Amino acid sequence: MPGVVTSLEGPEDAPVLVLGNPIGTTRSVWDFQVPVLSRYFRVLRFEWRGHGAPGAQSWAPPGPYTIAELGADVLTVLNSCGFEQVGYAGVSLGGMVGLWLAAHVPERVSSLAVCCAAVVPLPSAESWRERAALVRSSGMDAIADMVVPRWFTPPFVTRSPALTGAVVDMLRGTNPEGYAGCADAIAAMDLRPLLGAVKAPALVLSGAEDPAAPPSQGAIAARGIAGSRLVVVRGASHFAHYETPGPVTDALLGHFRATITG
Repeated sequence: MPGVVTSLEGPEDAPVLVLGNPIGTTRSVWDFQVPVLSRYFRVLRFEWRGHGAPGAQSWAPPGPYTIAELGADVLTVLNSCGFEQVGYAGVSLGGMVGLWLAAHVPERVSSLAVCCAAVVPLPSAESWRERAALVRSSGMDAIADMVVPRWFTPPFVTRSPALTGAVVDMLRGTNPEGYAGCADAIAAMDLRPLLGAVKAPALVLSGAEDPAAPPSQGAIAARGIAGSRLVVVRGASHFAHYETPGPVTDALLGHFRATITG
């Protein structure tokens, strides 16, 4: 798709695994997982609308966006790469879009992992609309400080200031309209009616200390997806894959090696 930034790593003949990012981050947020996953899979990463490192951002049309539109962006990327069927893992917004894809185009998603993704907007739809309005009027700096307590546990922030700062820099570098449009998509979504349509083998991961998508949200997703498995990651908040990469990477690798096809 013109204007969507992507990257591919891993053996060209391996099954394809797509990684979807949280809102306000770049594909570098998966850097802990890619060296392991790319041994076994052709790993496709991409940037949401208005997201990406400075100078390498995807397009940012005026919002609001919808989860369906973001899902359609992913499908266009897959079509442009010639990938008919993929495994898909997504964190937060990436997981929300993964659920939409698995429900609406089940023939394209052979296996699914959803990490720290709410199925309804938390704490409320209005809070997400307010956040979208704030970044449109005042820029990304206006929310940079508020997200750290929602994304990471206090011990992680204390012991890993450089890693925390790297993710905050991703947020600050995001195009405000791209971020706001994605925030609008989160505000408008309710994925609960779609869960029963997900047929792909599914792994649901939740951070035990995640205030943005608590384990109760993961439990709703897991109960709604037949045959799915819920894993709660201890000592992790909303960015469980980044804060505790070892357990999350192991869970993803085990799930996809057992279930991915294509």
